[in-house]
Amino acid sequence: MEKTFLEEIKKEAGRATEELLERAHLEKGDILVVGCSSSEVTGERIGTSSSLETAQAVFEGIYEVVQKSGLYLAAQCCEHLNRAIIVEKEIARRERLPIVNVIPQPKAGGSFGTTAYARFSQPVAVEHIKAQAGMDIGDTLIGMHLQDVAVPVRIETKQIGQAHLVCARTRSKFIGGERAVYDKEKL
Repeated sequence: MEKTFLEEIKKEAGRATEELLERAHLEKGDILVVGCSSSEVTGERIGTSSSLETAQAVFEGIYEVVQKSGLYLAAQCCEHLNRAIIVEKEIARRERLPIVNVIPQPKAGGSFGTTAYARFSQPVAVEHIKAQAGMDIGDTLIGMHLQDVAVPVRIETKQIGQAHLVCARTRSKFIGGERAVYDKEKL
């Protein structure tokens, strides 16, 4: 992989994360779930050309911003692991998530999940999470790992490398019908 390409996708990933966080109204301790197809980032079809170098560059760009913001990163694995999530053990315990026994690999979990497992201080895999925001890099389908009521977030960055980028935040459900009054800060 060319060094300039890796530097560029790291910058794009960091910039996209900053843009999302500016608009998502997250609080310290919230969770950002990211699904990333390294194949799509390099211009190939999802699941066909997994690249650890590519995933590492994207991960670095995102993780630097997430850590500075006091948030937690949840890395979605590929469909071969049923889109399991790699998180820090602390988050699994805090959220009371059952830990499952698997170590992602580039061709069974994906390069992004593999990178997160290698980089986190106490990585564990869980089957489900309900994150407050998300980034889907390369159409990896992260929706199952967002809290109910996901809201699209439009940012300037439309892709990372060659991969399509979709971002989302979540909001509280509206309950109570037409007479209810809602907190405008939570919209």
